[in-house]
Amino acid sequence: MPPADASADTDGASTPSTGDGVEDTLELRLPDELVALFGQDRQPGLPTPADQDTPSARPRAGADGKDLDRMPLPGEDLLDALADWGAVATPIGSFHLVPVRIERDLPLISRWMNDPAVAAFWELAGPESVTEAHLGSQLTGDGRSVPCLGVLDGAPMGYFEIYRADLDPLARHYPARPHDTGIHLLIGGVADRGRGVGTTLLRATADHVLDHRPRCGRVIAEPDLRNTPSVSAFLSAGFRFSAEVDLPDKRAALMVRDRALSKVL
Repeated sequence: MPPADASADTDGASTPSTGDGVEDTLELRLPDELVALFGQDRQPGLPTPADQDTPSARPRAGADGKDLDRMPLPGEDLLDALADWGAVATPIGSFHLVPVRIERDLPLISRWMNDPAVAAFWELAGPESVTEAHLGSQLTGDGRSVPCLGVLDGAPMGYFEIYRADLDPLARHYPARPHDTGIHLLIGGVADRGRGVGTTLLRATADHVLDHRPRCGRVIAEPDLRNTPSVSAFLSAGFRFSAEVDLPDKRAALMVRDRALSKVL
């Protein structure tokens, strides 16, 4: 599982309440006998306790009437046509997520992966074939993860992966909700790290996801806890710390940017 962020600037857990009105907790399901008892006096139009199952199990409909909780269909666009999202304005320039093309982008991304500060967390240092295999597994997959260049005013600034966190192995380690969307990233240029570029692009990317994925209620990231500058960048970008999570390859900080709070944080 790749890191949420690998640069020095950005890079079954039980999740406590954050105190801000948003909780990453699963709901309890009442026994069937109690549900039946309540159902005898249920008023028309009101949900029974059976309707209030866990977030991952109960069917829910979006504004377009589609079931939010069904499994994706073969050939379905799992990230709402990311390639067509276009550019977004930021305080430091026009930012664009451009899906990777291996024949065009491999040398640059491989060079970034061989930077010691990046390699310490991404673990993709080595010949171009190492990076090519990592990119290829996503590009030939079902579309649940899209590798991109982060382009600022026409110049590649870093490598980004936008992925369906609810369909990723990460979902086994936290209370995932349908359409949770994750971010992995690194800032490529050493000169661009440590001066707020990563924080600005993190915020722009998270808001870009929320703007173009109406069924996504929150953006997820899981930087390595050892990468203190990365965790700090996520906090500065409006993410909240939700929990420490033990993943197969690291102990991570589960970071969450909620749609409900995106305009105030």
